[in-house]
Amino acid sequence: MSSKKPSVKTGEKVLFGVVGVFILLAVIAYIILESVRLTSDTPMFENKTSFDFSEQGSIGSALFRESRCTSCHRALRNGTNMGLSLDGVGSERTYDWLYNFLKNPEQTYGASTLDHGAAPKEAAYVSRLPDDQLKAIAQFISELKAEQGSASAPVPPDGRSEFIDSMVKTWAPKEWKEKYSDVREKQPAQSE
Repeated sequence: MSSKKPSVKTGEKVLFGVVGVFILLAVIAYIILESVRLTSDTPMFENKTSFDFSEQGSIGSALFRESRCTSCHRALRNGTNMGLSLDGVGSERTYDWLYNFLKNPEQTYGASTLDHGAAPKEAAYVSRLPDDQLKAIAQFISELKAEQGSASAPVPPDGRSEFIDSMVKTWAPKEWKEKYSDVREKQPAQSE
């Protein structure tokens, strides 16, 4: 009995070679990109999220971390993505809405929430925090702003996009044009 291994065919060798070249090129491109990013004086992408904390917002920022909010939420590039990222939420929600949500989450939200609400929900403790702490945390979150066009903004970038326009023209049903308006043409009202 012969234990001869089957040989690799020419087509298989070419296929493995092509895949190997693609992987090698991807690694080289990644190294070049990271080298440019790390040595550049200017950021590669424009930062469109911002904050300008008031005194109460700064206190709220500290309370946000001390109260373990970062175990589920991300803010100021801190925390986890298990829950909603809060960067830019201040451009979508008012201070009053945020305070009311922290105090009475499901009543304010108008529906059941995953973790905020009555015990045994994970974040049930938030609504039981002292009122001055809830106000400071709401102020902190309300001061996390996002400019139009950022990933966390409610409105896409200014101007027209030939790509988006062609995709809508190609794929959107004609009834949509009558039923929906283009969010790029008007600013949405801030949620109360």
